[in-house]
Amino acid sequence: MPDTWLSEEAHQRLLGELDELRTVARPAASAAIGVARAHGDIRENAEYDSAKEEQGKLEARIRQLEELLRTAKIGVAPAGDGAAPGQVVTLDIGGDEETYLLVSSREERSDEHQILSTSSPLGKALVGARAGDVVTADAPSGPYDVTVVSVRSA
Repeated sequence: MPDTWLSEEAHQRLLGELDELRTVARPAASAAIGVARAHGDIRENAEYDSAKEEQGKLEARIRQLEELLRTAKIGVAPAGDGAAPGQVVTLDIGGDEETYLLVSSREERSDEHQILSTSSPLGKALVGARAGDVVTADAPSGPYDVTVVSVRSA
């Protein structure tokens, strides 16, 4: 499994989200369950069911963030010979050029570029590719070819 790299900005943003979920959202979810429980029989209480479902989603997101932050590496992925997370790739897709920041986590964001995760079909196909390479990506409608125009540091 490839390393997940996060920029310092993304790392700080995710730490803030995790803190918000633990300190604000979690107590609010518990309070909502308490209010719903006070309405009586919980076996036929849609408000209670909804509150429990939201609590489950919240706890799943907390676990996801904890795991991501525990295993992620902070900084820029080391440059290799081909495309890698943290690099900007320009692609020729059916005659149209598109530029993406290749990232190892869909949690990464960029104000300058569209992002493309290395876990996506196209992102997987691009890892290690160099300028001039033609890669094949799988899509629901079938495989398609993409030409790598350039690979550069972000």
